[in-house]
Amino acid sequence: MTVHAEHLSSEAQQFNWLLRQFAANTPEVVDAIAVSSDGLLIAMSRAADRADADRLAAITSAIISLAQGAARVYHLGSPNKVIIDLAGGYLLVSAISPGSALGVLASRSANLGNLAYEMALFANRAGAVLTPQLIEELKVTVGY
Repeated sequence: MTVHAEHLSSEAQQFNWLLRQFAANTPEVVDAIAVSSDGLLIAMSRAADRADADRLAAITSAIISLAQGAARVYHLGSPNKVIIDLAGGYLLVSAISPGSALGVLASRSANLGNLAYEMALFANRAGAVLTPQLIEELKVTVGY
C-alpha cells in the first residue's frame, strides 16, 4: 500500500515530526526510531535508511520485551529506560506508551542524564497522541 505524506492524518504527521525533532535537537543523538509492541517500525528519524531502522526496531522490541519480563519476574515495576553501554556509543530504549517503545542510538560523548530527560519529554508528548489506531496507521505509512 502506497500512502503519500499528504494522506497522513494530522496525528501521524505530528508524531513523525516529534520524533524527527527529538533526534535533530537532542545533542549526540545519532538515530531514533519508534516501534510498536509487536516489533514493527512505526516511525524513524532518518528517512534515508529503512533497513537500518528496521534492524533497530527489532533490537528495540527485543530489549523492551526482556526488560518487561525482568520487571514482572522480580516485581520491580515497569521499566523506565534500558541503557546499553557500547564501546562506540549508547543504545537506549524506553516505553512511549503501553503499545510502543523508543529506541535511540547516541554517540559516546552523550550526556546520559540529559538524554534520558529528553527521552522522557518525548514520551510524554508523543504518548499523549499515540492511540492504537494511530499505531496501526503509522505501521502502514512509516517513512512518509
